[in-house]
Amino acid sequence: MTQTARRSGLRLAAALALAAALAAAAGGLLAPAPAAAQGRPQPELPTVTLQAGMHLIKAEVADDDRKRAVGLMFRQSLAPGHGMLFVFREKAGHCFWMRNTLIPLSIAFLDDDGTVVNIEDMAPRSEESHCPKRPVRYALEMEQGWFAKRGIDAGFQLRNPQVFRKNLP
Repeated sequence: MTQTARRSGLRLAAALALAAALAAAAGGLLAPAPAAAQGRPQPELPTVTLQAGMHLIKAEVADDDRKRAVGLMFRQSLAPGHGMLFVFREKAGHCFWMRNTLIPLSIAFLDDDGTVVNIEDMAPRSEESHCPKRPVRYALEMEQGWFAKRGIDAGFQLRNPQVFRKNLP
């Protein structure tokens, strides 16, 4: 092999490697990124109506890993009586924090039948963990103070027969 052929082969290999690297980078730039990486809220999710005594709650349902991870991050406000219901497959000690969440929230951790286990107030942009007092499958985030203003505390039961059932596996 001549020196000119060797140089041409090296140039071709370098050009192919550069083209592959650029294609991979472009693919990463063009792929949709989660809202958390984009610095903007996720689009409004499908909702369910929950009954808290005489009060109705319109709750967006975060029922998969991506939706739960983004949650209410980057939202500027919540409409009155609106919140987000986090639904998990397994009962566990699902803890929450408020990084990238701009509005103060209260979170109610809920048993399978909708009974409030405990409620925690959460400060915006905080990495402090807020956890249920026992394993739960549901958590409901509302504007901070929403539960307290309505006298809702541990032991209170939220209702929606399509969401909360007593005998889940």
